[in-house]
Amino acid sequence: MKRAIACALTGALLWAGHATASPFRLDDSQSHTVPPTVQMEWRAIAPGQPDTGMEAWVRVNVRIATREWVGRSGRIYMVLPRDQSSTIEVSWTTQGRLLPGRLVSGERALVHAGLIASDTLEDQLLVRLRSAADWNGPSRRLNVHFELDTD
Repeated sequence: MKRAIACALTGALLWAGHATASPFRLDDSQSHTVPPTVQMEWRAIAPGQPDTGMEAWVRVNVRIATREWVGRSGRIYMVLPRDQSSTIEVSWTTQGRLLPGRLVSGERALVHAGLIASDTLEDQLLVRLRSAADWNGPSRRLNVHFELDTD
């Protein structure tokens, strides 16, 4: 009985390891923001909110290279790694090729699921960046990238 449980646990761990296999980082080096840089500004004070924080809006022309994945199915995620600075909330709308969504530092959010049908996946996002009042420094680079989990 103990051996059966040990084998079952080993099988479960192997299956879990396969299900969470490392995603493939996609080349999005042709993506760019409009304007190239954006200035965070104080949000308007709203009644009942103790902390207004900072906010900025930017357009992002997304171009993700998917050539080596054409004809395969998978899920593409937008990823915002956590860094040493204040937490950022990113929310966006799209023009329909990618999914709209929201994420915060340290998370990833689904932007495409299904068949990858072309060499590139392109869309234009309208992105709102928000942070708490602890936003620090005059400039900060957000290292957003895209990952693919194949089916």
